[in-house]
Amino acid sequence: MSVPEKPKSYAFVLIPGYSQLGFSCALEALSLANRYPEGGTYYRWRILSEAGEAVSAYNGVSVHVDGPLAELDRDETIVICAGEDVGANTSKKLLSWLRHEVRRGMDFGALSSGTYVLALAGLVAGKRVTTHWEYRSALTEILPDVIMEDSIFSIDGRVFTTAGGAASMDMMLERIKTDYGSKLATWVADQMVYTDPRLPNHTQRAALHTRSQVRNGKLSLALQVMGNNIEDPLGPDEIAEIVELSTRQLERLFAKYIGVSPKRYYLKLRLEKARDLLRQTDLSVTDVCVACGFKSLSHFSKSYRSAYGISPGLEGGSAKLIWRGSV
Repeated sequence: MSVPEKPKSYAFVLIPGYSQLGFSCALEALSLANRYPEGGTYYRWRILSEAGEAVSAYNGVSVHVDGPLAELDRDETIVICAGEDVGANTSKKLLSWLRHEVRRGMDFGALSSGTYVLALAGLVAGKRVTTHWEYRSALTEILPDVIMEDSIFSIDGRVFTTAGGAASMDMMLERIKTDYGSKLATWVADQMVYTDPRLPNHTQRAALHTRSQVRNGKLSLALQVMGNNIEDPLGPDEIAEIVELSTRQLERLFAKYIGVSPKRYYLKLRLEKARDLLRQTDLSVTDVCVACGFKSLSHFSKSYRSAYGISPGLEGGSAKLIWRGSV
């Protein structure tokens, strides 16, 4: 493998509240590539913020940057690094800069909730993207023109997105492999003591049947059917028919492996999605009620209060509306 004549260039843009783990994993992969004993400098980078000031991650750690938003070289790759409160910390200035730079033809991507910034800028409509699982429901609900995947990272043309966290490492290893081949990517993975990098189609979280050691195919299918039909929930008899069981057989499977009835488990799924939407979006309680398959506000409120000890209208507090912004 020959030494590159010109290193690949990255511009990391830090949004206040960004995920330090995701950013560090991505940057470390590039840093280690430059230590490859048989090569030279494979990558260079700069770290930017909107005003050129230090940026605090969601854990409070502050990182100094190389400068403010500026015109990039055409061969640079933009990476938006975000995390909590991304909507409130995304300005019109940032979006305008991002659109201008991307129009020049460079690759661009995002870590964690940075996918939302790309969507706000109008850069990923119709594209296959991903984000951290905690934000997935909210992003899907308020940006229906984006094709959301349940994967650790996604690549669609010159757009790449990742769930953040350790998944940033997987994505960067894939990019290193594309840039310079598997030999360098494998060496970097070994240096990170990460000997089995994951492919992009790897799901972000283990399915319930895996976490619970459930190995019944019929039950696994029933769980999948429920997860895919939150807004228009099916009855136990309909689910049983789809998985080719009697209603009584389905109930027995749930009692044996899950410990609750199909109806109670289904309600739990819908309420979990409702809580995500209430905490992460500015959707009204009525909109969330409908999105999660409840026929009346009174039933939704009663069920929510019973599950979480708080009414849906009070959920979130100061942490609510991570997507809200003035953009």
